[in-house]
Amino acid sequence: MRGYTKFLEKLIEELSHLPTIGPKSAERMALYLIKSPPQRSQSLAEAIINAREHTQRCSRCNYFSEQEFCPVCLDIEKREKAICVVEDPQDVIAIERTGRYNGLYHVLWGQLSPLDGIGPEDLPFKKLLLRVREENIAEVIIATSSNREGETTAQYLKQVLLPLSVKVTRIARGIPVGSNIGHIDLATISHALDGRREVSA
Repeated sequence: MRGYTKFLEKLIEELSHLPTIGPKSAERMALYLIKSPPQRSQSLAEAIINAREHTQRCSRCNYFSEQEFCPVCLDIEKREKAICVVEDPQDVIAIERTGRYNGLYHVLWGQLSPLDGIGPEDLPFKKLLLRVREENIAEVIIATSSNREGETTAQYLKQVLLPLSVKVTRIARGIPVGSNIGHIDLATISHALDGRREVSA
């Protein structure tokens, strides 16, 4: 006997493509699903399909949404006139959970990375500038990562935002170097937000 059935091998292969999931973990997950009642696998498959088919990007801030605008943007009248610029959707969740921020968001879905061929035209900076002008924004909070790409992105944001005469701030340095906001504990995120400093030219 050389191995598992071709269908089980395919399942293991697909699971191994998930972030942080190696071959051994993928094998354990696949065997768990096969050993579980059929309803478990069916429910998981339906959840994946539904999430993929019914999740899109908010047309205003680029966060996850099931319709044109996400819940935050639908609540725009009750939110402060501030935009927190983040790299990934999970950063929004992390900041919201702190309960220390009641403004809006703008999700970049990445960082500037010249070595990887990602330039300003590849990220939604123009949409951000348009929002600042049209939504009467009083403050833009730069909440990118503290790694090299995150700092490069922050510097670019500063350059394009300051001419708009809007207050531009950067979250405090409490976020560990190389860390993503979405993976930091709530207390650290809260301190970083509370300790943000205004940037200048």
